[in-house]
Amino acid sequence: MCLGIPGRIVEVWDESGTRMAHVAFPGETRKVCLAYLPDLAAGDYTMVHAGFALTRLDRRSALRTLDMMREYELIDDTAAGHPTEAEEIRGARGAGKIGGMR
Repeated sequence: MCLGIPGRIVEVWDESGTRMAHVAFPGETRKVCLAYLPDLAAGDYTMVHAGFALTRLDRRSALRTLDMMREYELIDDTAAGHPTEAEEIRGARGAGKIGGMR
């Protein structure tokens, strides 16, 4: 069984007619094929299996999943540049994007 971990696309390019990407995962970046989801772009989150992006994730779901994985000590990516959901919410609140949250 595989454990899916959300990754953030950091770069997209065309390689011999196929869309490819570098995807940042906790602690590492991998080269991923976007053939099944060619409309993904830098900044999008995805789940990858066997080197292929299979599912698009919204940012909030990806951050929640990463937070839960940290809580259960499945990953330790504090230095990998993935904000926690709490950090994301604080940043959005400070920018006026989320109202009424305490």
